Amino acid sequence: MSEQRDRLAEMAVGYVRDGMVVGLGTGRAASRGIRALAARVQREGLKLTCVSSSVASAQLGSSLGLKVVDFASVDRVDFVFDGADEVTIDRAMLKGGGGAMTRERLLAQATEPGTSQRPNRVYMVDASKVVDRLCTRMPLPVEFVPFAAGLVRRELQKIGLTPILRLAGDDSGRPMVTDNGLHIYDCRPDWSVIEPAAKAKRLLPEMAMLFPLERMPGVVDHGLFLFEADVVLVEPAAGQDGDIEVMGADVDDAR
Repeated sequence: MSEQRDRLAEMAVGYVRDGMVVGLGTGRAASRGIRALAARVQREGLKLTCVSSSVASAQLGSSLGLKVVDFASVDRVDFVFDGADEVTIDRAMLKGGGGAMTRERLLAQATEPGTSQRPNRVYMVDASKVVDRLCTRMPLPVEFVPFAAGLVRRELQKIGLTPILRLAGDDSGRPMVTDNGLHIYDCRPDWSVIEPAAKAKRLLPEMAMLFPLERMPGVVDHGLFLFEADVVLVEPAAGQDGDIEVMGADVDDAR
């Protein structure tokens, strides 16, 4: 891990204070944050309780000496850090590349929103993940109940999304199964369908996808995280030099 990537993780967990309930995200960026947090706990003697958005992150945190408890045992989270697969300049994010977006959103929603100066929900990306429009680099993940696979596929197609079932990372040809026991469709948007529908309703295209997904039978959650980030920390892309950028409402308004 380079010095630049260490600085990003340390900056993200630098907002954590003694006595907090801390939400651990999932994925490569979150794993870096978990390691940096464990180092702070060991160095400073912080007393923290952690909850995790995935089995993998819980196992990593526990192995590094963090106190990780079941999310069901807490009713609030004080601070959460995570990564994202894409982010726009207004901090709308696409998540779910690792398949943990349902639990990641639950941790974010259990956390009171903060500000860019005192953030409670911090996300980490590198500059290659900053996009003009979501679903540029990857499809939109939709987690669904397997029993409703056919129904969900039909309803997704109605709103301009082309679903492809995510498979397990082996040669079995079986669907990937999330920590929730569910399946995921990775959906490519057909903007020629979505944009006219959005315009007719005076909505942004992302909102035109969000609203029907929130009501769709059989869908448990999806990868559109449009309002969850207090700040997004952006490090330079691999091989590039520069400072870490802080995307936040207060910061953006000051520009």
